[in-house]
Amino acid sequence: MVFITACLPSTTRRLCRLLLALWLSLPGLLLAAEIDVANPQLVAGEDGYVVSADFSFEFNPRLEEAVNRGVILQFVGEFELSRTRWYWLDEKLLSRSQTYRLSYHALTRQYRLSTGGLHQSFPTLSEALRLLSNLRNWLVVDKSDKTLKAGESYLAAVRLRLDTTQLPRPFQIAALGNKDWSLASDWKTWSLSLPALPSATAPAAPPLAGPPVPAGEAK
Repeated sequence: MVFITACLPSTTRRLCRLLLALWLSLPGLLLAAEIDVANPQLVAGEDGYVVSADFSFEFNPRLEEAVNRGVILQFVGEFELSRTRWYWLDEKLLSRSQTYRLSYHALTRQYRLSTGGLHQSFPTLSEALRLLSNLRNWLVVDKSDKTLKAGESYLAAVRLRLDTTQLPRPFQIAALGNKDWSLASDWKTWSLSLPALPSATAPAAPPLAGPPVPAGEAK
């Protein structure tokens, strides 16, 4: 190895050292979790099973400046459900993701948080981030899905991360190895016994109509 390195041109050797230094620094970057996850829950709702969780993070000045300059930041919420197996790796049953787009509209001077076809506007960035940090009633399993069974044990996991691959190209380059753009949580995992979905209640039958009562005979 020493002999091979010595035979390489000086420029190539410098490039190898740079790549080696970057590779050695990756574990530290990957292990850093800038978003804390608390109170994760998977509960039964009217339309199926929904996920809730609280995310705590610091929105640094670099990200705030980018939003105010018109850059759309896309955050991805992810959920996984598995079944534990003592004899082998856990069996992944489902995986869901949902994208939240955070933007600023200079004309209205309002921040917007949107997902799918839904959006909500806020007068301040802190209010928009407050909604982003409180995940509520995310439908991850439709009630028509029969693969899960109430009462059985499962392993659930949720996380939130800033998707830097969706940034404009110049910002993607700036985000490489830059902690200011590294905003993500580790997977928050918890065990649960799947609750039963609420049973559909049949509408009450209207009272039977009796024969008309002639005038003067009503009691």
